[in-house]
Amino acid sequence: MRNLIIGTAGHIDHGKTTLIKALTGRETDRWEEEKRRGITIDLGFTYFDLPDGSKAGIIDVPGHEKFIKNMLAGVVGMDMVLLVIAADEGIMPQTAEHLNILNLLGVENGIAVMTKCDMADEEWISLVKEDIRETLKSTFLENAPIVEVSSKTGRGIDKLVQEINKQAAKGVKERELNTIPRLPIDRVFSITGFGTVITGTLISGMLKKGDEVEIYPVNKLCRVRNIQVHSSDADKAYAGQRTAINLSNIKKTDIYRGCVIAPVNSMKNTMMLDVKLNMLKSSKRIIVNRSRLHLYTGTSEILCRVVLLDRDELSPGESCYAQLRLEEEIAVRRGDKFIVRFYSPLETVGGGEIIEPVPLKKKRFDDSLIEELKIKEKGTGADVIEKIIKEAKDLVSVSLLAKTTALSETEIKDSIEILEQEEKISLFKVKNDIFVWHKSFEIEIEENLEKYLFNFHKENKYQKGAKKSEIKSRFLPDMKQLLFDMVIQAFAEKGKINQNDEFISLAFFTIENDEDYRKIEGKILSILNEAEFEFIKTEDLTEKVNHTSAGDVISLMISEKKLIKLNELITTTKLYEEAKNILVEFLSKNSKITAAQYRDLLKTNRKMAIALLEHFDMIKLTKRIENDRIFY
Repeated sequence: MRNLIIGTAGHIDHGKTTLIKALTGRETDRWEEEKRRGITIDLGFTYFDLPDGSKAGIIDVPGHEKFIKNMLAGVVGMDMVLLVIAADEGIMPQTAEHLNILNLLGVENGIAVMTKCDMADEEWISLVKEDIRETLKSTFLENAPIVEVSSKTGRGIDKLVQEINKQAAKGVKERELNTIPRLPIDRVFSITGFGTVITGTLISGMLKKGDEVEIYPVNKLCRVRNIQVHSSDADKAYAGQRTAINLSNIKKTDIYRGCVIAPVNSMKNTMMLDVKLNMLKSSKRIIVNRSRLHLYTGTSEILCRVVLLDRDELSPGESCYAQLRLEEEIAVRRGDKFIVRFYSPLETVGGGEIIEPVPLKKKRFDDSLIEELKIKEKGTGADVIEKIIKEAKDLVSVSLLAKTTALSETEIKDSIEILEQEEKISLFKVKNDIFVWHKSFEIEIEENLEKYLFNFHKENKYQKGAKKSEIKSRFLPDMKQLLFDMVIQAFAEKGKINQNDEFISLAFFTIENDEDYRKIEGKILSILNEAEFEFIKTEDLTEKVNHTSAGDVISLMISEKKLIKLNELITTTKLYEEAKNILVEFLSKNSKITAAQYRDLLKTNRKMAIALLEHFDMIKLTKRIENDRIFY
């Protein structure tokens, strides 16, 4: 069964509300003031069944120019519009403004409805019809049918229903169900015994009773307690349905028109938007750089400054790329449409499409940035995801990509699969997520790492390589350790580098046992052998050797087991083993030994004897009992 959202548009007092009553049998004016004044101030909602069984929700929007912001809140999610023109008055200023708004928002289906045909003769109706057809040229309604009706007599109402049914069957696109559910809120109220209730048009995805959701941009978590679709309880709501949702764990005062319901952690708030801005041909204004405007998108209205990225001013009929810098946070998705109205006096001047919902601050007149926006505007989903990954210059997770773009993880993974097949990205799978980075950034890191290691080996020819921790802090300081380890492993598997314990070197690098190395090694061994069991501190040994590479050679000899390090003390492996054997031999014959006895056996000082005995205690060769040592 198809779900359809129909909206009305047109000048004040042209019969929109009365037409809806004729179609549905219900009134949409909710407020006493609306009924008293005979005009629609806020949005009204009702529904009716089409002949083919489709459910049509219908939104009655205000026609008065003072309530344009309410009209804009109602346009979101419309599949079809009924442009209402009274036969006795014809096209009026608000008719034209509503038509411009609908055109800018990309509404594709509609019918021109001439109301009050009982109040005009046929000759006048014919003239008005010609005027309507002329006005609709070059708009989405250029080829739309014009249906003559009278809500008072019932003339043409059945024909209008048939025309709606015909367009619903042929012209209305299927809604996105396999993406995240999003519901821009247009009303918030509370009902005694139930609590907070919101209404809106579910523009994508599906919501179920019991779903945990988040309210953006206030970032409040709550749960869907109950759902109503067309005044009937439902377990689920689908994209394209007018929906009322009873929310638990949230107060009416916490949310407002303009907020959006979506899954928890699925969207990201923003204070900037990259957009394609189209200026109305009929506008009498010029937008200059940093003009203050009213922005309308979804059901929200926010003040913003427009930064024109490739020019200083935008004239009627022109288009350009721009960055909107907002005065409040919102949460939107790429492809969402928007309207801008002049700050004062309030009048619609243009609109367009959001290209990047969470952008970085952009400089003006930067050709490379303009080119990126062109790709994002016209490219496929994979093209857009590639651009975002490329701009990140880091590993970025699928979950973060989904949150940034307001796409589902399934949609992101589909694009990533395409990009991986095209060898444009590399990916790293962890337990609960997938991380990706662009090949260009990967190559940049590889090249910089290889260049750094080449110079490092040149200056430190007796070191096994640069420390892994140093590489991380230099090249990828913000990356999580697990991901960094995976990156290094991937580089090693490509044959670019070697990883030896905590050292990283170029794949071809080996430490040369050259004459210089042998001289340093010989001097180290000579000094330690001469000291015998009076082991030497590392810094003292380095000073005695007196060579810039002494420390590197000492470290290498330790790793090769030629030297032993006991805390700060260094000795040869041969002397260490001799000291251990002397201890073992004595204990085998005497069962216990004192520090003084061990000192005399080694012909060293008491401090050195105690240091050795504590070491042997630690490795559980010996055990201390009062002042004696015995076998462990």
